[in-house]
Order: sequence, then C-alpha cells, then structure tokens
Amino acid sequence: MIFKVGDCTFRFVKKKTRTPKRRSSRKKQLGRYASNLEKYCADQLKEYGLAFDYEEHQFELMDRFRFPNKYFKMTAKGKEMTDRSGSVVLPITYKPDFVGRDHDWIIETKGYLPSHHDFTMRWKLFLRHLVGNQAKTIVFLAKNSGQVDKAIQEILQSIKNGDI
Repeated sequence: MIFKVGDCTFRFVKKKTRTPKRRSSRKKQLGRYASNLEKYCADQLKEYGLAFDYEEHQFELMDRFRFPNKYFKMTAKGKEMTDRSGSVVLPITYKPDFVGRDHDWIIETKGYLPSHHDFTMRWKLFLRHLVGNQAKTIVFLAKNSGQVDKAIQEILQSIKNGDI
C-alpha cells in the first residue's frame, strides 16, 4: 500500500511476524525438583534402585519459644518499629532433599551458595541435631553431579557392608 503525505510518498510494508519457538519451561523439564542437580540425583538414585523420599521429612532443630523481654522489630516496608514483646519466635526447621526409605542415609544437594544464605547455619544445626539424637545416619552434602555419584557409591558400599 502506497500513500502520500504532502510531497513525500510512503510505502506501507507489513512486518513479518515470526512464530516464537516453543520452549519447554524449566518447570516442565525439572518436574517436581527444584534444580538440575536435584533431578540428576533423583534419576541416579532410581537407576541404582535406592528407594528415597524427596523433601518429605522435616526436622525441628530448635523449638519455638516466647521471648519474655522487650523486643522491637523493624517492619518490612516502613521505617517504623513494631513492639513484638512477648511474641512467639517460630521454630527452626530443616527439610533435607533426599532421605533413604530402606536405609539410614540423607543427601542434600546444593549448587551455588551465596555467603549471606542461612543454609550453612541450618546445616550445622541439623548435624548437631543428628549427634544429639545419636542417629547413625550417613549424610552427604553434594554440590555437583560427580559428588552425587560418589555419594551413591558410598551408600551402596555401606549397604553391602551392613553399615546402614
């Protein structure tokens, strides 16, 4: 289509639209798992026939309690401080990624951990919880697929030796 405005002639060209490629979403690729490393771990555990529960067990590392003294807390959006005196402080809990069903083992998968993340403290409290309860659980903190493979081999060897 050609149209004229004053002394200028314009030609209208319809822009070609490309149909976007349909990508499967990350959520679909991972299924119920939160990361590629968790999916890899689950696939490997299944391949080796190790029965597991995924994020189903929760450990209470510290009970909830009531703080009896004066306690003021900054609000999330404002500059005001609210009086939280006498309020209940929630418990600290931990939910491991993979827990063995038939044998006593736990695998936690963690990729990159920012230094300000609270996982490190929570992990130490969890290990302390296991020691305090005299658990014989074998625990693995895997940060890559090679470490997942090593953890699975260690679990298989421990089962073979009758350690777990």
